[in-house]
Amino acid sequence: MDIRRSLSQHSGPRRSPHEVLRRLTEQVTPRTRPEDPVRELEERVAGLLGKPEALFFPSGTMAQQVALRVHADRTGRRSFAGHPQTHLHVWENQGYNALHGLRFHPVGDRNELFGLDDLKAVREPLAAVVFELPQRDIGGVLPAFADLAAQTAWARRSGAAAHCDGARLWEAQTGYDATFAEISALFDTVYVSLYKGLEGVRGAVLAGDGETIGQAAVWRRRMGGAIADAWPLAAIALMGMDVNLPRMAEFRDHAQALARAINEDGFAHTTPDVPATPLFHVHLPLSRHDAQRAAEHLLRETGIRLFLYTRSNPDPRRCSFEVSVGISGLEFTPREVVELIRGLPSRV
Repeated sequence: MDIRRSLSQHSGPRRSPHEVLRRLTEQVTPRTRPEDPVRELEERVAGLLGKPEALFFPSGTMAQQVALRVHADRTGRRSFAGHPQTHLHVWENQGYNALHGLRFHPVGDRNELFGLDDLKAVREPLAAVVFELPQRDIGGVLPAFADLAAQTAWARRSGAAAHCDGARLWEAQTGYDATFAEISALFDTVYVSLYKGLEGVRGAVLAGDGETIGQAAVWRRRMGGAIADAWPLAAIALMGMDVNLPRMAEFRDHAQALARAINEDGFAHTTPDVPATPLFHVHLPLSRHDAQRAAEHLLRETGIRLFLYTRSNPDPRRCSFEVSVGISGLEFTPREVVELIRGLPSRV
């Protein structure tokens, strides 16, 4: 099916091979050497995050496993803690355990942000605590900066590393009155994605101190991630840093306008009520299967992909979906989004 517009950053015309190649030709010149884009990307990310060094990885899954492995080897501990719905646990087939023998300790309620008291209730020695900013699977919510500072300080006092799952850190920064460097200073290691908010093709960067990143480079090679020709992935990510990154606050403002319109209409509602970032969830009075079927009909009839998939709810008559506003999301007015959502039952 031809996707002409999409509210999901993971699909749509800007993700097509032709469009990606067109954008890539704007970034690469006859003077570009194969090693230049990766080196520039690592330097820019390290500088922006205020970390001594940064290392490119072909995937965020690999970058985060390596970060946890290095922290585990440093501390001699095999457990790490995080939110029950942390991406590492829910979406990556428990690779941390299968490949590195690490154990995951879920902290707090699965539908809420964990707090300092939840961390203090952990009684086993931890190699690291993972903080996902924002917490995607509960609506893209953010802890208050002061709470985050207290929690990362607790982790360090307990001998654990504080690791930031910053797959959407570019978006999360818009929810804080702090720079990227000020946020990253709370953490020992920070991972950022190159293909979500930046609309790259694939890849990630892990930032930290020189010793940690040096050890990470060893594990990257062991896991097959030291690829020789990563320049296309880095080059398109650099364009994202030039084009998308300066517009994150604009994306957040549009997400807030969409959420406000949805909530005022009353047919559906959002979590959070007021998004702190360009990411939020929409809750529908439809079953997951009906909503998915309606969205497929909408795509066939109009070329609009409203969402990638629906999320189940304890009430089988309800479901939710994720909205992640980027450049393509700006094409949708609040009124249009409300009408598209309201029209879903008629397309079942």
